[in-house]
Amino acid sequence: MKSLCIALCITFCLDVKRVFGAEVGMPQLNPEFWTAQIFWLILIFFTLYIIIWKIFLPKITVSIENRKSRVINDLNETQKLKDNAEKKLQEYIKIIQNSKNEAKKIITENKKKLDKDIENKKIKFNEEIEKELLNVEKEIQNLKKNSALNINKIATQISGEMIKQIIGTEINASNVTAVVEDVSKRKVAENQ
Repeated sequence: MKSLCIALCITFCLDVKRVFGAEVGMPQLNPEFWTAQIFWLILIFFTLYIIIWKIFLPKITVSIENRKSRVINDLNETQKLKDNAEKKLQEYIKIIQNSKNEAKKIITENKKKLDKDIENKKIKFNEEIEKELLNVEKEIQNLKKNSALNINKIATQISGEMIKQIIGTEINASNVTAVVEDVSKRKVAENQ
């Protein structure tokens, strides 16, 4: 690479006219046309500069500013939506917590009601059982009394018949009844 550069520099120094190619047919390298070329170059670049500066650059600037403001608005709107979403989330969490607390309260109240109802029904059931037991005991007492009377009657009749068959004569029924009642009273006293 270094040798190539040195060779080009030597060739340029030896034959300046051939390197510029003015005589060979490249008029842009001819120094007599350079002023005109410089004039048109300045005019074209200045015109391009003015067109870019006055037409394209304001449009690009406006477009950039619009995009920037749109991005800022979008970011602001996004922040508002985020804040709104967080607020809604907090409200949702609060509603859920309130619902849970209310449900627990309702469950507790219903449980207390059920316990109270169960207790009341137990008391009523126990009272009914007690009433039934008292009725059954009364019936048993009545049955004992009636059965004792019936047993005494039957015993009196059987005893009277047995004595009649054994002795062959009929005995006074009141005497037999008195004896049977006396025996049954002693038996009852022994059992108690």
